[in-house]
Amino acid sequence: LNIGFIQTLKLFFVTLIGAFPLGLIIAFGSMSRFRPLSYFTKVIVWVVRGTPLMIQLLIIYYVIFQSVNTGKLFVAVIAFGLNSAAYVAEIVRSGIMAVDIGRSLGLNYKQTMLSIILPQAVKNILPALCNEFISLLKETSISGYIGLMDLTKGGDIIRSVTYEAFMPLIAVAAIYFLIVMGLSKAVGLLERRLRSNER
Repeated sequence: LNIGFIQTLKLFFVTLIGAFPLGLIIAFGSMSRFRPLSYFTKVIVWVVRGTPLMIQLLIIYYVIFQSVNTGKLFVAVIAFGLNSAAYVAEIVRSGIMAVDIGRSLGLNYKQTMLSIILPQAVKNILPALCNEFISLLKETSISGYIGLMDLTKGGDIIRSVTYEAFMPLIAVAAIYFLIVMGLSKAVGLLERRLRSNER
């Protein structure tokens, strides 16, 4: 399980690093006044959100990268990154659209976005972003379908060797649970700090 645990964390954090900025790009692209860019980014979000993540993973691995000698971790990062970025984009877009910009008199678009909209939007979308990143962590458990040695795959190998399902599966579930609780606690501390700064 040690190797699988490390691989799961590596997959999660690398995907997270790529998905968040990509999600921001897609979010601002979908709100762009340049219609081709707006339509293109919206189509990406519709397709990604309208199809199962496992199918996306299998298509990217067996179809798109079929003839390319690419590492399984790289393929998984691409699949999970694109999927998570689409959800991050919708969360960010919704958060920005929900901000009242009535106090932006005399400011241009850039000043309004940086000084008024984004600071308020960040506080509004933080819980939803936390839930998305927790979902991302749990969804990495399907990476074993392309043969990646993640935490779930490690537990499955132990089960096939020992012919005992209870302990390996419970151990995997417990590890995921502890990681999720740690992430939730970290985000909770961040939310409290943001609220205290408002005062």
